Amino acid sequence: MNSENFEIKAYPEMWESLDMDVERFDTMRLMLGELFAGTFLTQKNRPDGIAYFDNMIAEIHGGRIRELLNAKKEGRPVIGTFCAYIPEEIVLAADGICVGLCGGSQGSVPDAEKTLPRNICPMVKSAFGFKAGRICPYFQAADFVYGETTCDAKKKTWEILDDMIPTYVMEIPQTKKPGAVKMWTSEVKDFKAKVESVAGSEISLVKLEDAIKVMNNKRRALQRLNRLRHANPTPISGKDVLLVEQIAFYDEPVRFTAQVNALCDEIEQRIADGVTVQPGGAARVMIAGVPMALPNWKLHNLVEGAGAVIVNEESCIGTRYYKDLMQEDSGDMESILRELTKRYMQIDCSCFTPNDDRIDQVLQEYKESGADGIIHYSLQFCHTYNVEEVKIRRACAKEGIPYMFIESDYSPEDIGQLQTRVEAFLEQITE
Repeated sequence: MNSENFEIKAYPEMWESLDMDVERFDTMRLMLGELFAGTFLTQKNRPDGIAYFDNMIAEIHGGRIRELLNAKKEGRPVIGTFCAYIPEEIVLAADGICVGLCGGSQGSVPDAEKTLPRNICPMVKSAFGFKAGRICPYFQAADFVYGETTCDAKKKTWEILDDMIPTYVMEIPQTKKPGAVKMWTSEVKDFKAKVESVAGSEISLVKLEDAIKVMNNKRRALQRLNRLRHANPTPISGKDVLLVEQIAFYDEPVRFTAQVNALCDEIEQRIADGVTVQPGGAARVMIAGVPMALPNWKLHNLVEGAGAVIVNEESCIGTRYYKDLMQEDSGDMESILRELTKRYMQIDCSCFTPNDDRIDQVLQEYKESGADGIIHYSLQFCHTYNVEEVKIRRACAKEGIPYMFIESDYSPEDIGQLQTRVEAFLEQITE
């Protein structure tokens, strides 16, 4: 597959059956295909195993949607998600499917701004706009969507989104005190009951234990990939790892895990053979901050286009999603749900206060990745990450870590300015 013949496959009849704006969506399909080809397929010396993930993009609005629709015909629930806090194990235990709906495109923002304020998070606007404009087959295929209360923009947007598609909201605690853990356990139990209601059957202990193993294996595969990319010089680009991390929110988990492990096997051989994607001495950058929802490849493209390599993402699309495993075979349903709560409470979202665990995690991942500097990335109007950036910056200054803060949105208007800043930062850390 190369940049000249790559195409995101068209399925107009299926899209029509989903009540989509087919003509407009098809235009977006072509634009996304061109963006993907220019961003990923022009890279040199990519691992062969990345071809599976390229093909996932080619079929992201077709073959994968067909799988979702077939699952629905079998009575399996399809649940759209916006956050790493969704207890995926519960959905899998009900034979359901989770699909990510976070928006990473500027194209749907104008649809959202017809209803929502302009000065809120681009990711919230982008996601809402995809439903408002009927230009996302995942939204159209979902039985309901899972929302959460990690920020004010989200929790109020879910009220309006509920007018368009059933929206189930879980209350996320803002602290990790015992009372908050008790409340979150109650929310997890209520979510289990909601999924059981949609699925039409009760989740068994065996099914939940099996689902926990599936998710643990998926996380182990992603942890393995992240460890391997830390080799110096690195055997895989940051862009390609980001692509894998993004597809983790769309693909069938068992199949995805097998493909990630196959890719890791190849990368291990590349390390043994001394095969790299960047020359020795290239600047190594760690990204921390907000998630980069597909197709937000802006920062990675800028950094690696300037000759550096990204070796870690501390974000909900990256390590925050897969760093924590869960105890298996807990014994009984009540114990499992408590352990499930405990596992998800370890996610260091900036909604928590205090959130010193995240500061420590950033510093730990910086050391483990062998990075030369950190770029903290935040979306405009993402107040929790923008404010928490102050503590990250102070911690990096204390440790003597080269650091830069970038705040942006999904539009291309600031690319020139960001490129200048990124290049200056890379010069600083390679002097």
